[in-house]
Amino acid sequence: MGRVTGKVALITGAARGQGRSHAVRLAEEGADIFLLDACAEIASVRYPLATEADLKETAELVAATGRRVIARTADVRSQEEMNDAVAETITEFGHVDIVCANAGIVGFAPTWELSEAEWQDVLDVNLTGVFHTVKAVVPTMIDAASGGSIVITSSIQAFRGSANIAHYNASKAGVMGLMRTLAGELGRHKIRVNTVNPSAVATPMLLNDATFGVFGPDLETPGPDDLWERSKARNVMDVGWVEPIDMSNAVLFLASDESRYITGASLPVDAGLLLQ
Repeated sequence: MGRVTGKVALITGAARGQGRSHAVRLAEEGADIFLLDACAEIASVRYPLATEADLKETAELVAATGRRVIARTADVRSQEEMNDAVAETITEFGHVDIVCANAGIVGFAPTWELSEAEWQDVLDVNLTGVFHTVKAVVPTMIDAASGGSIVITSSIQAFRGSANIAHYNASKAGVMGLMRTLAGELGRHKIRVNTVNPSAVATPMLLNDATFGVFGPDLETPGPDDLWERSKARNVMDVGWVEPIDMSNAVLFLASDESRYITGASLPVDAGLLLQ
């Protein structure tokens, strides 16, 4: 216990899924948490997004660990909103040591059938949203002169590509390029920058009717069991997907001093998908 005691973590996409799991795990290990999520629907996204009730629940789960927590709605697509959120974090906590740039969305369609809105929304959230996050927070981390860790959520698909998610693949490959540049720029400030690269993760982004239909187009009413079996066939290990806690343990490692000389790296958590 206590692997990030005394640190403050800012987490985007924190209302549910991986973001919620990261928040609770980092709090369990001693960090105070600033939670951010847009908590609003995006018209081009075909599954329900997080709500303010979800964000409140995450805050309650963090508070139950005994750590301080603040939750705010903010959209990573807005530089102004991210600037305001970081300013409030500094006012309330004094510093930011860990950044989890986690907010993300996905959609499915052949590349040539993607609408302009589908393409742009995914790039705006998944790639430009990370840019807005680091642009807002990095100057405060440099000024604090105490180092830190930025962990960006990419995807295993950034290594291999996959049909029907060109916008998602482009965004997740893009954040890997951004990560490497930031790692080179920030190393002299003792700020490490890495990505985690999950395969399928059991979150609402995966477990929804839209995704079931993509993986089971030949089935009348595809569900999670069908998705599990078809996903499992892609992995070396005998699972269909990983759990949010598996991602959070990877994030915790990269956020802690245990990884003090790891920067510019992409960490797959994929049950062996890349080996296939």
